[in-house]
Amino acid sequence: MMRPRKLFSWRDYILFFLLISVVVAASLALFFQFYPISAGSAAVSALLVAGNSLFLAFFCVLFYGLWHKVSVEKPVKRILTATTEVTNGNYEVQIEPIHSNPLKMNELDQVIENFNLMTRELSGTETLRSDFIANVSHELKTPLASIQNYAVLLQAPDLSEEQREKYTESIITGSKRLTALITNILKLNKLENQQIFPEARTYNLSEQVIESVLGFEDDWEKKGISLDTDIEENVMIEADESLMSLVWNNLLSNAMKFTPEHGSVIVSLHEHSDSVTVMVSDTGCGMSEETVKHIFDKFYQGDRSHAEQGNGLGLALVKKVIDLSGSSIAVKSSLNQGSEFSVTMKKRQMKQ
Repeated sequence: MMRPRKLFSWRDYILFFLLISVVVAASLALFFQFYPISAGSAAVSALLVAGNSLFLAFFCVLFYGLWHKVSVEKPVKRILTATTEVTNGNYEVQIEPIHSNPLKMNELDQVIENFNLMTRELSGTETLRSDFIANVSHELKTPLASIQNYAVLLQAPDLSEEQREKYTESIITGSKRLTALITNILKLNKLENQQIFPEARTYNLSEQVIESVLGFEDDWEKKGISLDTDIEENVMIEADESLMSLVWNNLLSNAMKFTPEHGSVIVSLHEHSDSVTVMVSDTGCGMSEETVKHIFDKFYQGDRSHAEQGNGLGLALVKKVIDLSGSSIAVKSSLNQGSEFSVTMKKRQMKQ
């Protein structure tokens, strides 16, 4: 903790006295050079100069001490108190600036402004961290509870073969959901912390999109979904193939998940002069305007009726990959009228 400075300091007093004495003595010496006086008058003048210097030095020290306390010590003490609050975990602390007028702001005002900006950022980060931990805990608890419950039911000695298969399938489903959640958390964490860098290379985007669509064949056949494709052949693009695969798989997964039985899903790929556009649309439940604003937020799920089929990380991953690749994604959706996701990519991307 900073020790408070005394209003009167002998060291400062001596320094001010010497400074004043030197300035006054030099001025008098210059004056007497042009207007000579007797030795007696010079001695009296010297005593008066010394006395006045002592007197002026005293008031200068008091004025300097008061100025230092008000202009330096007081705001520095406020800054130190605030930093102690931050150390104790209070990230919402803010410091009032010394000068409200921007024209009068000094270096301490700049320090205070930067401190307030830092605490606002820390507060936001802490909120995100707390929400992230709470959401992860909730998402992990749900499949774990399901696995545990069905495992207990499997211990019953009088189970039929049909019940045993049903409970086993539920355990497998819960395990897959848990694995997908952990995998997505790790991938998203690596992307956000720049531990994964896009490695652009030329590949056939048409084949990649088709392979992704075929990967959901069981889903659309099980629900009787009508799948329409309009994919141009042999569209070549320079991008990170593995990361872009995450984009198509997540968009198609959402389309299949939110499209009801006997609905329809449309997948298209069109080539332009220097870009390509991939569109995935469905006739599912759609989203409200408020939901559209948050769909790329981690763990956000606008339709909680499908929460057991996802974990709210898929679109967060999509957005992160899109941003890293320098591409763009647009969303059109209305409640009960389906959704349309459109990804526009440059044919050639700068290698990271």
